Amino acid sequence: MKELTPHEIHPKSPEIDSQKVILVILDGLRFDTAQSSMGYLAHLIETSQASLYKVQAELPTLSRPLYEVLLTGTATSVNGITANDVARLSHQTSLFHLATQQGLTTAAAAFHWFSELYNQFPFDRFTDREQHHLHLPIQHGKFYWDEAYPDSHLFADAEALRQGCHPNFMLVHPMGIDYTGHRFGGESAEYRGRAIATDSLLAQVLPRWISAGYEILITADHGMNADGQHGGIRADVRETPLFCISSRNRPGTYLEGISQLAIAPLICQLLALPYGKNMRPSKIPGWPISAESSSSPEQKPLDLALADPGLLSDRPIAAATTPLAQRTEL
Repeated sequence: MKELTPHEIHPKSPEIDSQKVILVILDGLRFDTAQSSMGYLAHLIETSQASLYKVQAELPTLSRPLYEVLLTGTATSVNGITANDVARLSHQTSLFHLATQQGLTTAAAAFHWFSELYNQFPFDRFTDREQHHLHLPIQHGKFYWDEAYPDSHLFADAEALRQGCHPNFMLVHPMGIDYTGHRFGGESAEYRGRAIATDSLLAQVLPRWISAGYEILITADHGMNADGQHGGIRADVRETPLFCISSRNRPGTYLEGISQLAIAPLICQLLALPYGKNMRPSKIPGWPISAESSSSPEQKPLDLALADPGLLSDRPIAAATTPLAQRTEL
C-alpha cells in the first residue's frame, strides 16, 4: 500500500465534501467548569450560534474506556475496554471505520491511545508519531504520548491536518485540562485557568472550522474531582459537556442530561453513515434529524429507545489486558 503525504489529496464528490464533522474531546473537563469558565463557547450560546448539553459519562470514568465509548457508541461491558490497562485494538466498529468504509476521509490529532485503539498496537513513538495511510481507519494522524504536550501545539497539529488533508471526520484531543486537574485538583484555580486557556485556543480555531463548513461537537471523556482523580460515579467526574455548533441544531442550553452513548450515533447521522451494529441511538433534544439521512439498512432513527435489545444482542467481548509502562490515571 502506497504511503501518502498530507498533500496527496484525492478529489471528492460535492455530496461527500459537504459531510464534515470535527469532534473535540477536551480530556478531563467537568460540566460545571465548562459552563462557567469557557467564555467564548458561552458567547456562541448566548448569540444562538451553539448549544450546550449536560452529558452523563459511562462508567468507569477513565480515559481509555471512554475514548472507546465516544468513538464506538458502545458500553464498556460490550466493548471490553474496561480499564486504562486494557491496551489493544478495539473489537468494535468505530466512527473512523464507518467513515472510511463510506469513502470519507478521516484524521486525528490526539493522544497515542487513539492510535492503539483504531490503527495499530502497540504505538511506536519513532514510527507512529505521524501517520498517513489510506488503508487504516484513522487515515491521517498526528499523535503525542506526553500528557504535558501543549494544547497550543495540538490545535496547530489539528489545523495542519485540516488544511492539508481535508478530512470529512476529524478528532481533536488536547490533554491540558486533564493534566492540570491531576496536578492541582478539579476545584483549583489552576484547573479553571486551564479551561479558560483552552477556551481561548478554541476561539482561534473555531471561526476557521465554521467558515470551512464543519459541524463541530465539543465534549469530554470524564470530569475531575477535587482530589485530582476520576474513575468513580459522582457528578464531578461523571457530568461532562457537549457543545454543538451546527445549522441543523436548535441553539440553547439543555440541562436534562443525555447519555454519552448517544454521541457516536449522532455523528453517524451528521455524516450520513450507517450505525455500528452495537450502537444505541437515542433522541437528543434540538436535533431534528431525519432517519432518512442514510440509505443503509443498518441506520435507525434517533428516537430509538435506549433500551432497544436488538442493538445489544452480541455477546460482550472479553477484556484482554496488557501491562503498560506509562501511567494509567488518565
